[in-house]
Amino acid sequence: MNKAARLANITFAQMQFNHLDQVMQIEKVSFPTPWSKNSFDYELRNNEFAHYIVALAENREVVGYAGMWVVLDEAHVTNIAVHQDYRGHSLGMALMLQLIQWATVLGVQRVTLEVRPSNTPARALYARLGFLEYGRRKNYYSDTNEDAIIMWKNDLGSDHNI
Repeated sequence: MNKAARLANITFAQMQFNHLDQVMQIEKVSFPTPWSKNSFDYELRNNEFAHYIVALAENREVVGYAGMWVVLDEAHVTNIAVHQDYRGHSLGMALMLQLIQWATVLGVQRVTLEVRPSNTPARALYARLGFLEYGRRKNYYSDTNEDAIIMWKNDLGSDHNI
């Protein structure tokens, strides 16, 4: 199936508690140190700064998700993951565009995130979206002691291609 056909039936929605089991399936195969279900539950119930979306296939299956914390006019992307069967079909790009669009509606002017230097596909995606590298956090990832590259996308309010 080509990329356009794969994404044609995808819809986006605010993450709900009933999505968490499917989110956890994606989380566990996407990250060496996955978040727990309790962490996502806490984000949805208790973190007033947290905003999470899911990508839903035609059958309402969660095939991707992304989240951010919004504080004043800045957003921090906390996580993004795509189901392995949907990788390589631009769903990561679509999720990030949805997240950035939501951030803009919330009055966000700048978005930041951390990414592993070894995560070449994610770094390329963020660069295509206009994120620039601004520094490193030494030994940020506790599972491997890998650094994190800090990336920022500034001036969302003036971005006309989102």
